[in-house]
Amino acid sequence: MNRRNLRHFDFILVGCALAIVAFSLLAIYSASKGGPEGADRVKRQIIWATIGVAALFAISSIDHKAYPRIAGKIYGANLALLLAVLLIGRTAKGAQRWIGVGPIAIQPSELAKIAIIIALAAFLVARRNQIREFHIVVKSFLYIAVPMLLIFKQPDLGTALVLLAIWFGMLYFGGARLRHLVAFVLAGALLFTAAWHVGILRDYQKKRLVTFVNPEADPKASGYHIRQSRIAIGSGRFLGKGYLRGTQNKLRFIPEQHTDFIFTMVGEELGFVGGAFLLLLYLCLLQRGAAIMVTAEDPVGRLIAGGILSMFVFQIFINTGMTMGIMPVTGVPLPMFSYGGSSLLASLIAIGILAGIYARRHKINF
Repeated sequence: MNRRNLRHFDFILVGCALAIVAFSLLAIYSASKGGPEGADRVKRQIIWATIGVAALFAISSIDHKAYPRIAGKIYGANLALLLAVLLIGRTAKGAQRWIGVGPIAIQPSELAKIAIIIALAAFLVARRNQIREFHIVVKSFLYIAVPMLLIFKQPDLGTALVLLAIWFGMLYFGGARLRHLVAFVLAGALLFTAAWHVGILRDYQKKRLVTFVNPEADPKASGYHIRQSRIAIGSGRFLGKGYLRGTQNKLRFIPEQHTDFIFTMVGEELGFVGGAFLLLLYLCLLQRGAAIMVTAEDPVGRLIAGGILSMFVFQIFINTGMTMGIMPVTGVPLPMFSYGGSSLLASLIAIGILAGIYARRHKINF
């Protein structure tokens, strides 16, 4: 990054992101019950964070106006990786989502979020004078439908829904008619109903939705996650039980606490104060993202920033909401906080893209 762009670098945005990552290391260690297991996971996450921060600064040095020229290649590479997952991907816990590169496992569906944002921005900018026409909305949806189906096949409903949220947000920020988007929401509801009855949705996915409506319907199986998560967060009260002193955590009442349910550790051990602090960091991050989107002077920058903002808002709301029982369990990670290298890398790349857009927001005046 040259000195001119460095003078306009958004240190607040990057500082919030790095603070969330640092906070996550403490949470991962505790959520992993400490000891050698917790230390090993923290070490792995630090390695991914180091790679991610390097990628953040490298990506921020790229002029985002160059992305439309390579968007087709990014989209094609994204599809190739998602197809490779289905052919040669590693399977864990009933899901085939990872590609092994030596000792490293990469989850292409996480990187697909960034690829779709860039590719969809290029698609919409090229048709920005027609975006209020319904056929463009349809074409844009078909543009993301293939990667969504490949991700859903893994199966990974949560990430497929993230792509849908990205699409909706970018269309909205791009100026599409609200009634066209509402029509798609209604059509999606009808398709979801059909998928429920014809068996496209898997049994565990159906049980999660039933449990969301009535957690007591199956308290020892599908409702177990939500019930234990509520107990953990509620027991933390205002100040929490103290770091490394969470009983629900240490007694292993909450499955996958270092990944999808990591917010429960914050609620139980650090209480309302700890949870509020984390959410304030996210609020600061989102505020900077919204400011970058609004101040960007070119349509590519505005749409990419809007897509990243939509991605973060959806993931934060869904993840924290499901731990409190106000959203269904979907397996969506908490950005830069849940344990997972691919998710962390994708999020830090997104921050780097936002920082790059901010640094060049007034380039026309230089």
